Amino acid sequence: MNFSFRLLAPAATLLALMATPAAAESSVSAPQRGEIEAIIKDYLISHPEVLQDAMAALERQQAALEAEKHRVAIKDNTAALLASPHQVVLGNPQGDITMVEFFDYNCGFCKRAMSDMFDLISTDPKLRVVLKEWPVLSQGSVDAAHVAVAVRMQDPKKYLEFHQKLLGGRGGADAARALAVAKDIGLDPARIEKDAKSQEATATLAENFHLAEMLGLNGTPSYVIGNEVVIGAVGIPALKEKVNTARCGKATC
Repeated sequence: MNFSFRLLAPAATLLALMATPAAAESSVSAPQRGEIEAIIKDYLISHPEVLQDAMAALERQQAALEAEKHRVAIKDNTAALLASPHQVVLGNPQGDITMVEFFDYNCGFCKRAMSDMFDLISTDPKLRVVLKEWPVLSQGSVDAAHVAVAVRMQDPKKYLEFHQKLLGGRGGADAARALAVAKDIGLDPARIEKDAKSQEATATLAENFHLAEMLGLNGTPSYVIGNEVVIGAVGIPALKEKVNTARCGKATC
């Protein structure tokens, strides 16, 4: 029997059986199944690049499905992502593109990514940035985030200074350190402590956690730019590319 025929015929049979597994039990004998498996095994050993191609195709398919899920989730949660009364807005409030960042005050990658955000704001006058506290790393993170919300409640103009000092400082963030930073920038610590326990603080973090779940986020920092979700501290070039893609459909506008 010609080898190409031997390969193609059983392979076609196997594909059909894979599509209809119930029929496989009755239509293929044990010797035939063994022959099919041996031929395919030999082929794959001789052509391992086929497996690489298959894995690459699977990864592309999964990435496309994930991107579509993100687009749907962003569309369904646009108001909460871009116009929530619980969020902080930096950069140009009337900017044409919004970058939403989910962060944790104890996230080392967020600390390093903070300079990326400031670089984007300083070089892109049409960029609007939304910050969302997403304390996922520790109880200290949760307590610090409650204080951050209280800072925004007391004086939104002071939030950026607070954010820089707490996220950019050394050591772990917790309630005591966050309160110390708030006091250091001139805020009323007694009011901060009160507001940190308020319904507004609870509602803010609950909304952020809900959004993160809907978007399928799995780490900090995470960004929403246009209709894309970007997970991780990917760096300035990648963030600029995403902003440009959202703005003009190309990596460079």
